[in-house]
Amino acid sequence: MKEQDFLKIIKKQTNSIYIGDDCAFLEDFGIVVSQDNFVENIHFKRAWATPFQIGYKATAVNISDILASGAKPYGISIGLSLPNVDTSFIEDFYRGVEAASYGAKIIGGDITGADKIFVSITAIGETKNRKISSRSNAKPGYAVITSGKHGDSSLGLKELQNGGNNKDLILAHLEPKLDQNFSEEIATQIKEDYAMMDSSDGLADALFQIAKASNVKIKTHNIPGMFGGEDYKLVAAVPKYFLKNLTKYYLIGDVVEYDGEFLNIDGKGYSFYDELGTYNHFE
Repeated sequence: MKEQDFLKIIKKQTNSIYIGDDCAFLEDFGIVVSQDNFVENIHFKRAWATPFQIGYKATAVNISDILASGAKPYGISIGLSLPNVDTSFIEDFYRGVEAASYGAKIIGGDITGADKIFVSITAIGETKNRKISSRSNAKPGYAVITSGKHGDSSLGLKELQNGGNNKDLILAHLEPKLDQNFSEEIATQIKEDYAMMDSSDGLADALFQIAKASNVKIKTHNIPGMFGGEDYKLVAAVPKYFLKNLTKYYLIGDVVEYDGEFLNIDGKGYSFYDELGTYNHFE
């Protein structure tokens, strides 16, 4: 069973209106909420990452979801399960957390013992004076943009797996830089509905997810890193006129009417998610 199958079952079973985007938008409370888990030997290896980098990335993957919603990072609560570690691990881990918090405060959490490191972070974003995104808001005629280049993180992972030493690529994987300014410029200025999510599971994944949720087609070209993952860049579909309001962006495609394909990359169409061949968490 694949992640998308799990999500379908959970959404059907719970009948929750909040499942579908990376963050739940609790409009009555003026917040968005997201949660991610970070598991040793699944998402990271201690042989590759320092305690600082473990704390940094565990936090960054959650803050990225807050930025993808258009909200302002406000607070994080950390559940931390650990084997026997020394005090320096805890100190360095939380230094990493603070470095990747992008202004969010640590507001609580829990610590338990375990046979390996397991981090679960709940992140909260503030929505005041911001228009919050949904991946279901892309419309024909919109431009598709991204906040930065893709591919360095997956290349960094290969460096680690193969014993390479390209420090820039390895840092791109272990300490991803998030694009807070891109998120803020859109969310504080745009009036229309727009779609935005991060490319944590790959650029192709993000484009397909936006197109399917919006029942449109996205036309693009084969960008370096298209089928990689963990770049944590932002991908958005916005009205074309709005581009003049942005300081920095990369125009990568267009939204058109759905015609049986959700995604078209250089003439090759994708109608079903499995055709992308992206990473499956449960394989």
